[in-house]
Formats: sequence, C-alpha cells, structure tokens
Amino acid sequence: MGCFFSRRRKPAQGGQLPLPQQAGAGQDAATGEQKAPQYSWDLRAKVDPKDYTFSGLKNETVGRLPGKVAGQQFVIQDCEDCKIYIFDHSATITIDDCVNCQIFLGPIKGSVFFRDCKDCKCVVACQQFRTRDCRKLEVFLCCATQPIIESSTGMKFGCFQYYYPELALQFKDAGLSIFNNTWSNIHDFTPVSGENNWGLLPETAVVQDYVPLPSSEELKAVRISTDATKSIIPVTRGRRQKNSDESCLAVFFAGDYTTANARKLIDEMTSKGFQLVQTKEVLMKAEDAHRVFQQSALEFIPLLEKGPVVALEFNGDGAVEQCQSTINEVFSGTKVFVSESKASASQDVDNFYNFADMQMGM
Repeated sequence: MGCFFSRRRKPAQGGQLPLPQQAGAGQDAATGEQKAPQYSWDLRAKVDPKDYTFSGLKNETVGRLPGKVAGQQFVIQDCEDCKIYIFDHSATITIDDCVNCQIFLGPIKGSVFFRDCKDCKCVVACQQFRTRDCRKLEVFLCCATQPIIESSTGMKFGCFQYYYPELALQFKDAGLSIFNNTWSNIHDFTPVSGENNWGLLPETAVVQDYVPLPSSEELKAVRISTDATKSIIPVTRGRRQKNSDESCLAVFFAGDYTTANARKLIDEMTSKGFQLVQTKEVLMKAEDAHRVFQQSALEFIPLLEKGPVVALEFNGDGAVEQCQSTINEVFSGTKVFVSESKASASQDVDNFYNFADMQMGM
C-alpha cells in the first residue's frame, strides 16, 4: 500500500495563508446588514453516516433501493443471519465480522473488502474484490480486476448473474464495463502447500438458491430477475475446462450499437449450444491491432479511434463456422473481426486476451 501525503499550501504574498473559498459575504442589499460568509463546504449536501451503515443487526432483512446510495461509501459490520440488499452503485464497501448473511451488492466503483466473515452467500459487482480472514464465502462475482483472497479458506466463486431495470445505468455510473469480468481468475495471496483455499461453484448453481429475492414489501418493489439469460453481465465459463478444442474470437468495434450487437451474438451462439468462455472491453492502438488481427489489421485500424472494442470467445465444435455464418446473416452491415479458421482461431484468442490482460495489468 502506498502512502499519500498532502502538500502544504504556499503562503500568499505577505506570508498569509489564502482564505478558504467563500461566497455570499458582504452586505444584504435589502437590510444593509452584514451577511455571514458561506464556505464551499457549507454548500455540500450533508451526509449522515448512519444512512450508509448496517451494523449489529440480527435476523433482519434490510436494504437500499435504487438511488438511495448514489455513489457513497457503505459499511456493513457485525451482522448475523441477515439478508442485506444494496440495489444501487457505491464508491467502496467494507463488510466486517458478518456471519451467515445473504448479501447483494450493486456495482461498486472501487473496492469491496470482506474481513473476518464466515458462512456468507453473496452477489457482488466491483472494480476490486478482496477478502481477509474469511471462511466459507460463496460469491457470484463480477470483478474488473483479479480477485484476491488472503488468509481465507473454503471460498467458492461463480459468475455474477442478475437483472433489475436500473442495473445497467448503475454499472455505467460506477465506471464498470459489463464485459470485463475476471470472476474465476482468483489470486490466493496466502496459499498453503497441498491445500486449495478456493474453488468454483457448480455450473448448475442458481443465484436465487444462495441469495433469495427480498421478502420485505419495500425491497419487493425492485423488479429482479435471476434468470441467467436476462443477466446484465454475460454469463461466462471463465477458467472452467472447455468442452471442445475449438474456440472462435469475435471482436466488435465501438459504435452506437456495440453492446447490443455483442449481446445479440451471445444470444445467437448460446442458443445453438456454444459456450461463452470470456468477454473483454478494452481500448486498442494500431500496433495492438497488428499484433492481434495480423494481416487483417489495416482493415480495422481506422475503427479503433472511435473507442474500445468488445471481444467474445465462443467454444464448441463448429464454433468458427457458426460464428461466421451468424455474423454474415445478422450483422451484414457491421464490421466485425471473426476468426477465419479453426487452425487460426486459438491463436486469435491467445493474441487478443494476452494483449488485453497486459492492458489491464492482469
């Protein structure tokens, strides 16, 4: 962890420190009376920490509706046998000393940190995920960076799958891409020789069996679906073993319909039995395109200036042929990079995801 130091402000001329920014000082035009100065910090909305804390609860169902957290920090501590739902985006969340709780956490712009928790089941979307001194956590996770566990045992992970109408905008407000999810790429900071402190939840795991829908009247107002096909985050295989030795890479370039097009291709391919292994949204430069797209690079380089690309890896026998035909039929007016053959596809996948992992510091 780095240290942060604040610089001293230089004295203004004459050796005086500059006055705090203020507004509205002077005489009242109507009464002639001197008005008290208003400082910039007086103009900010007052935040009551109690509104952003759940502490010392037992056998309760509590939560926050969309719009009620609005990017603030949140603290959850010393809760037992509780159901906790944060249906909004936040800055950071810490969860300390919680036992046997079921927790949903909407998009977190920064980090979520579980400490000294045990026997909890969670659905979490965040930029950074970390646990320390935890035991038996089962987490459906969306995490933009590599999740880290430390001094933790019995950890199980699955892919985030959840929907309610406000969730897509909350991901944007938190600065998270729905395509950047490294849920299964866990780094164990304190491995023990001969033991494995973490594993993956069964492929058949259903979110609702772990974190049930809220039963309180207030929270029922959120129109939730835990159907994997409706999930705001595409459900990926991650590090699970692939079913086939044939994969295919498809890359969409930035435009008005990039997200919709990527989701459409996912729907088309998965409905035909192919599996989505991984997704990524990342900026590319011309030199990256040469490395990834090889001889096709010149065709795509002009499209890179418009914004990040979205890449999808599909797996299954015949994936390349099916992906090509779907793109020709459904996206005939859209420029899409797609692997040319089974022989080149595995290299395409490696080239792109090696580049993307380097870009994102993985």
